Amino acid sequence: MRVIPISEASAVGGCDEGTGEVPKLDLPLARRDFLKGSGVLMGTLAAGSVLAALAPSTVWAVELKTLSKAEGEALMKMGRVLYPHKKLPDAVYALLAKDLDGKASADAATAKLLRDGLAGLDSAAGGSFVKASEKKRREVVKAIEGQPFFASVRGQCITSLYDNDMAFKVFGYPGSAWEKGGYITRGFQDLKWLPAPSREASPPPYL
Repeated sequence: MRVIPISEASAVGGCDEGTGEVPKLDLPLARRDFLKGSGVLMGTLAAGSVLAALAPSTVWAVELKTLSKAEGEALMKMGRVLYPHKKLPDAVYALLAKDLDGKASADAATAKLLRDGLAGLDSAAGGSFVKASEKKRREVVKAIEGQPFFASVRGQCITSLYDNDMAFKVFGYPGSAWEKGGYITRGFQDLKWLPAPSREASPPPYL
């Protein structure tokens, strides 16, 4: 089986494209045997999804250097509790696990914070946070709101889940506009998920 190391996805073809469109990700492929980290998160992109059109394969993988596969999966589930988006596939939430794993690899205190916090999630969920129901996972995460572990994961979600090309494509963000003349000339009203404003609420732009 060949897999896409999506750790490179957020670094390829960023927001500096001439048209603002997110390009097809020309990612190198790696055999699963080459992934030798502490844990490996794997999955597939839904056929026909907007992300499947970006990648050369629907199979993705993220290598963890410090955290285990079980710990990575728990972080992905916690990310979905904190920021639930049905349109975002697991591949995007795996970036949260990878980024936190990177911090754990660089700092022993962070590694301990994450491991203790994840162990606490399992304990509060009755054995396995990952296998618990969505309702139970919400209750468990709500109960630790304000704690350092909660704050660390929540804070990382902001960058990991939204500052990458895969999320841009899902949400319809065309990329940075200032260096291309600004949004006035690049479709500043192109938000597809909001109702069209009335003429009175959207007067002609000042040029």
